[in-house]
Amino acid sequence: MTEDDLNGRLRIAVVIGSVRRTRLADPLAAWLKRELTAIDWIDLDMIDLASVSLPMHEMQPGGAAASPIAGRLADADGFVFLTPEYNHSFPASVKNVIDWHFTEWAYKPVAFVGYGGSGGVRAIEQLRTVFPELRATTVREAVLLPMAWEHLDADGSFVPPPGTVRALHATMNELRTWARALRSLRVSDLAARA
Repeated sequence: MTEDDLNGRLRIAVVIGSVRRTRLADPLAAWLKRELTAIDWIDLDMIDLASVSLPMHEMQPGGAAASPIAGRLADADGFVFLTPEYNHSFPASVKNVIDWHFTEWAYKPVAFVGYGGSGGVRAIEQLRTVFPELRATTVREAVLLPMAWEHLDADGSFVPPPGTVRALHATMNELRTWARALRSLRVSDLAARA
């Protein structure tokens, strides 16, 4: 792997965690997509769990080979979870997508954009304890969107409050640092096994 490969574009998968029919995730995901598409080092993949079939009962230990998004997750260099906070935690759909997969998360960084009354902070803190079990690392920075429904304009688009875009860019810069370092580690490990 050359230095250009290590410092080039990174494939970042945004996982939209809410599967509710009417959901705040839609305007937040649209805003996130606009912001992240404008970042020159990101190849963006938006994965909406509301449109992915991952039943609760077909899962096997260590992940399920039949997952329709396993390849997309495996190809990612890092992840951003857009997660709501439901009842002081993250939703079942988020735990389900995590548990359906195993090796896809390994040695990759995970960042969070949370929303809810408290900005999703409790959901994010709980997710920080889950991902290390899958050999993933979570980045320290995060984006918290408390009461995001109060920041929708007349068209229903999310208008970020002051400091939100700065927090997103700080989070993404940290994700980039970890993604590059861990991609190098994964490539070195694969070369050593060959």
